Amino acid sequence: MSINGSVTESITGSINRSTACHTSSRDVDLLPVCLYSSIFIVGVIFNLVALVFFFRNIKSRSQTIVYMTNLAVADVLLLFTLPVRIYYHLGFSDLPQPLCEGLGLVLKANMYGSIFLLTSICLDRCMAVSFPMSPCVQGARKKAWLVCVGIWVLTFGASLPIYLSNHKQVVHDNCFDGLPVYATLPVVLVPTLLLGFGTPLVLMLVCSWGLVRAVRRSTVAQTRLVDCRKIQRMIGTSLLVFLFSFLPYHAALTFLSIHRENISCPLLAVYRYSLMVACLNTVLDPIAYYFTTETFRGNMDMSAVWRMFPLNSQSSEVNSRIRVPNNS
Repeated sequence: MSINGSVTESITGSINRSTACHTSSRDVDLLPVCLYSSIFIVGVIFNLVALVFFFRNIKSRSQTIVYMTNLAVADVLLLFTLPVRIYYHLGFSDLPQPLCEGLGLVLKANMYGSIFLLTSICLDRCMAVSFPMSPCVQGARKKAWLVCVGIWVLTFGASLPIYLSNHKQVVHDNCFDGLPVYATLPVVLVPTLLLGFGTPLVLMLVCSWGLVRAVRRSTVAQTRLVDCRKIQRMIGTSLLVFLFSFLPYHAALTFLSIHRENISCPLLAVYRYSLMVACLNTVLDPIAYYFTTETFRGNMDMSAVWRMFPLNSQSSEVNSRIRVPNNS
């Protein structure tokens, strides 16, 4: 009981300090509104285009495409939490606390789901290139759907107990502006940094090094039939997207945890901006993983994408009628 009491007291003190960074009256916070709106619009379009391609080519779906499909779904789920954040930053603070907690759960779970899926894509590419003839490796790669199910269970299963056990202890009215008190607790932060970010980063670095090494040593690369520089740029871009999206957020969490007893308003602002950058990953994923693949660019039927929008379908019908020759 004493441990729980001290934790609750620490959480209450942190919330009170973070509340001091906000005024009592809610005004429009223009920067988050613009950034979240842009991320939502562009991210939804990009990921829906990717999902159209993935589901239209379901019969020829490879293991990497399985991971990409789940990554696009995770990105879309994260994006669908942003309209409520936009509503809040427009100055409407009448959001119930359970809604804020629930949307925070969905955002964080899908963010770490994206991290694990990006790592799985990198690992799958490395195994496919490094061990193309190994029956054991190829058999393991065929369990991509099982790996994806495990990622979904892990991300949501690890997040639910924290929210269900703690969200009733302390109530505050900052909603999306409040300090991430539970995420900055050492008992939560250390496993998050090690398992949720550190281990995936190390795996991506090792797999990327192994992939570049395997490509350079392959006989195909020696015949110049494969552009090794292009593959290296693709690998480097993937790592940069990963670091740019998730390193600032975890660095901000670490600094918040270190300075829990003396949290400054600028430090809290850095955390909020790092969360926006993490959400930007939903736009960068399609650019780095979907639209740059030869399979996607070679097989994507853009007319199917345009038919998703009623105005474009109507205009195409009109244009087709205009092009019909008049035989009378």
